[in-house]
Amino acid sequence: MKSTGKKRVALALPLGLPFIERILGGVLVFARQERNWSFTQIPEHLAPSFDWLKQWDGDGALVMITSKNDARFASKLPIPVVNLAAYLENSFIPTVMVDHREIGRMAARHLLEQRFRRFGYYGVRGLLYSSQRRDGFLETIKHADGICSTLEVFSEESTSNKWRRQQKELDSWLKQMRPPVGIMACTDLRAGFISNACRRLGLRIPEDVALIGVDNDPVSCEFHEPPLSSVSRNDHSVGLRAAELLDDLMTGHRPPLKPILVLPDGVVRRRSTETMAIDDQEVDTVVRYMREHISEKFGMERIIEVSGLSRRMLEYRFKSSIGTSPYVLLNQLRVERAKQLLAEKRKRTLSEISKTCGFSELRRFRLVFRRITGKSPAKL
Repeated sequence: MKSTGKKRVALALPLGLPFIERILGGVLVFARQERNWSFTQIPEHLAPSFDWLKQWDGDGALVMITSKNDARFASKLPIPVVNLAAYLENSFIPTVMVDHREIGRMAARHLLEQRFRRFGYYGVRGLLYSSQRRDGFLETIKHADGICSTLEVFSEESTSNKWRRQQKELDSWLKQMRPPVGIMACTDLRAGFISNACRRLGLRIPEDVALIGVDNDPVSCEFHEPPLSSVSRNDHSVGLRAAELLDDLMTGHRPPLKPILVLPDGVVRRRSTETMAIDDQEVDTVVRYMREHISEKFGMERIIEVSGLSRRMLEYRFKSSIGTSPYVLLNQLRVERAKQLLAEKRKRTLSEISKTCGFSELRRFRLVFRRITGKSPAKL
């Protein structure tokens, strides 16, 4: 017999996945605010399972529906459930998930900002989140008159032969592209596959292939060289919103007719997209020099020396290739680096950041930063 005390909530979720841990962080925030939830999990169970929920005498559950069988089973449970997975087009189960199309749009906008005109999307067939990320990516690229190639593979490739076939398929796809190209992978794990393939093929990241994934998983992103840029999913907010919905359902509210979508956090920039697609070789050499020496204090004199061109010709070539002057771009790159440092967990003083980004003095850093971003670095 059920008690009239705390609401008992089952967590039928896989363990050990970084995005699940972030989702559970949001769930926990809600539960602590309400102070009337208690949780149940099956111990030592890595994969999501619904079997035990059939006999469980609780009030509600958070689940991940990854198949039609899961959906059918969940629909027959005597308790309300909220789905956190985006595998099926229609699970007919109340669902909270990140806006996957917006994830694709964010990745596309990021690569377009780097002036790429040729693109690729690497995804998984038959999975809702991958197809929605692809659609958001493609629609944004198409709107900007870009060209995009897609490669989508099956997720179930268990045997070594099938895995080698996927590797060959990925290698062949990459060989067909003309650098420089900006590629989005549907997850950080798949972005890692591309990183390894580029190494096999002698393609440079980010000069030949600018690469961005999804999930912002520190292990997947930081364990590659260069580290991978990624779209952060905003999983904490997904967990918070899912807990709110489950609480509503447990108190008798009607379920929503459509999935509840949560906007992603944004792009976490790392070195795999720290580039700019430039066809002019001299301009590309200068821009690469700027990036590699961004912590040094230098101005137009050294830039002209590196280019081997006259100042007038260098200005003309920059304007023709990337639409701005070398001096303006240098300040933009310095400010972009400063924004990355300000976003890191490790806290630095503004003086440290100013020096690390090659500004001659703190006052100059503040002035340029405000001119480019419209904000003070102290307010970011």
